[in-house]
Amino acid sequence: MKKGLKIAGVSILIAVMLLLVILLSYVAYLAVGYYRIADNLAVTVTNNKEEMVALDTTYKISTYNIGFGAYSHDFSFFMDSGEMKDGTKVSGKHSRAKNKADVLKNTTGAIETISAENVDFAFFQEVDLKADRSHFVNQYEMICESFDGYSSSFVENMHTRFLCYPFSEPIGSIKGGQATLSKYKISSAYRRSFPIDESFVEKFFDLDRCFEVNYLPIQNSEKMLVLINLHMSAYDEGGKIREKQLDMLLSFMEKEYENGNYVIAGGDWNHDIANSINTFASQQKVPDWVKEINESELSTHLSFAVGDNSVATCRSTDMPYEKGVNYTVILDGFLVTDNVHVDSVVNIDTDFEFSDHNPATMTFTLIEEKEEEV
Repeated sequence: MKKGLKIAGVSILIAVMLLLVILLSYVAYLAVGYYRIADNLAVTVTNNKEEMVALDTTYKISTYNIGFGAYSHDFSFFMDSGEMKDGTKVSGKHSRAKNKADVLKNTTGAIETISAENVDFAFFQEVDLKADRSHFVNQYEMICESFDGYSSSFVENMHTRFLCYPFSEPIGSIKGGQATLSKYKISSAYRRSFPIDESFVEKFFDLDRCFEVNYLPIQNSEKMLVLINLHMSAYDEGGKIREKQLDMLLSFMEKEYENGNYVIAGGDWNHDIANSINTFASQQKVPDWVKEINESELSTHLSFAVGDNSVATCRSTDMPYEKGVNYTVILDGFLVTDNVHVDSVVNIDTDFEFSDHNPATMTFTLIEEKEEEV
């Protein structure tokens, strides 16, 4: 009997050691494959146009986080949790789109929504090139094919080796990011790295956050139109990382403004940018992840351009979507310098059919500054 127990004990010890070796090998596999993309990295612009933007001319720009094509109404995201007003706790379930057909349907729907706006410029976030979570649909390729009359560029903000968590539905490997489109010439583009949470676990699951800077020459002017496509952090307890990201962005915009340029930043801010925290009907409590940017935090040269608070741009993803039940808020829109005249901003109501976000569209004019008379 003692011999049997000894054999059993040795067997258990070997099994535990084997599991430990496998775990440590996997951690090493992730650690060796992890890297931060370099800051101030030059970005290739493809299909670049020759026509330049002009002063005192009206243009239209949109921004749309397409959620890697996963967010049909029945999709909830495993990293999100929340609470109903009656105290019931809710948690998301999925890390991947249900199937390839859903990804194709949602990506096509998002593209058609922006195509119908006939925009001059477009920002897209959460666009996958190749990923298990989106069933290896190349969304950027689909976007470029649909907007073949536009200059286009892409910056990565998600690049992981195979993530085996959650165990019931592993995230897998991901290569994705942000896409920018323009009907007009882009003279240069750069990827700027945001500060991120680089703790050992978080850095594997969060994005390598960044913003893309695009410089567009202006006809008969030495000044530039600077377009910034951004996607800020969401999972940031205490908001410390987001505060650093915002400081970096605002400093960059101020510098470009001081250089005489026209600056528009747009995308998924992952902040309430429209004082909309308690605006929309919901059966959920306000989630912890909702942080606010107030106009008081901005310089006198900067202001947010957002819709009229009749349409939210983001829904909670801790449960499947049901209108009037999920918490909704405005996280998407634009920040402009005061030499950009905002004619209108509209949040497009798709009822979150293709993504957990709704797109926002802004019409604007670059104001020609007149020299003061002596």
